[in-house]
Amino acid sequence: MLTTTLGDSGPEVGVIGLGCMGMTHGYDPHGRDDDVSVSVIHRALDIGVNLLDTADVYGPYTNEELVGRALADRRERAVLATKVGLEQDGSGGMVRNGRPEHVRASIDASLRRLRTDHVDLYQLHRVDPDVPLEETWGAMAEAVAAGKARALGLSEAGIGDIERAMAVHPVASVQSELSLWSREALADVVPFCEANGIAFLPFSPLGRGFLAGRFRSADDLPADDWRSTTPRFQADAIDANQAITEAITRIGERVGGTAAQVSLAWLRAQGRYVIPIPGTKTPRYLDANAGAADIKLGAAELAELDALPEAVGARYGDRRP
Repeated sequence: MLTTTLGDSGPEVGVIGLGCMGMTHGYDPHGRDDDVSVSVIHRALDIGVNLLDTADVYGPYTNEELVGRALADRRERAVLATKVGLEQDGSGGMVRNGRPEHVRASIDASLRRLRTDHVDLYQLHRVDPDVPLEETWGAMAEAVAAGKARALGLSEAGIGDIERAMAVHPVASVQSELSLWSREALADVVPFCEANGIAFLPFSPLGRGFLAGRFRSADDLPADDWRSTTPRFQADAIDANQAITEAITRIGERVGGTAAQVSLAWLRAQGRYVIPIPGTKTPRYLDANAGAADIKLGAAELAELDALPEAVGARYGDRRP
C-alpha cells in the first residue's frame, strides 16, 4: 500500500483507509457478522490499510466495541479515529451534542469500548449550533492535553468553523462526504485543507456503494437498509444515476480497474492529503478498494470524470444528522 501522512504533521497512513460504520450500523442490518468484520479489520492492517474510522453513535456504541475487539492484540498497528458530537434521539434519528461535559464523558467511554488508552484522531461529528464551537473544541483539546487523543478533526464543517477551531487548537483533519456524485467540498473546503496542511477524509467515497455498480434498482438494497430512506436511492433517482456509474465503468475498462477503483483513484487525485475511507465488511471489497492505490488516471480520464453530471437527488432526506 502506498502511504501518505495525516496532514502535514500526522502519522503515516495508507492512501486508502477503512470506514467501519457499516459493520454494525446503517447498512444491511440483517447481514451483520462480527467475526467476518474482525477478519476484515485484521486483513486491512496486514495490507497497509491502517486508518480505521468509527464513532460512538454508530450502533450506538457497537461499532467502537467491534473495533476495540479487533484491535485487542494489534492496537499499535492502527491509526485509530473516532468521533463525538452526535447522539441517537430514540426514534431513529440523530441530534447534535457539543456540550463540553458530554465531550469529557464521551472520550472516556470511547476509550473503554475501544480497549485503548488513546485514539489517534478524535473528531467532532457535527458542529452543535447551540454550543459555541470554541467550548466544544476546547473540551476536545483537553483530551489531547491529557494524552487521551493525539490529534483533533472536524466532520462536515465549513471553512468558518474550521478557522474558529484552528484558533483554539490545531485541526488535523476534516471529514466530509466527497465522491463523484457529491463534489460540493471541492469548491472551498478541500482547497482550504490543502493550503493549510490539513488531511481531508472523504466518507461515502463510493456513493454508499452506488458508484461501485452494486445497485441497479431499489430492490437490490438489503431489507431495512438505511439507504432506502434517502433521495438518491429512490427508484427514479437510481435509474437516472446509472449513467454516472456506466461512464465510470467505461473509464475503468480503459485503465484496468473497476468503477469503485476509478472512483477512489479520482479522489486521490484531488489533493496531497485526500484519504478516502470506503466502508466494507467484505474481504473481497476490502482488497478491491485497496487496489485503487495502484490505479493511474491520466489527464484525459480525470477530465472525463470531472465532467460527469451531478447526481439526481439530495444526499440526505428530512432527517439529516
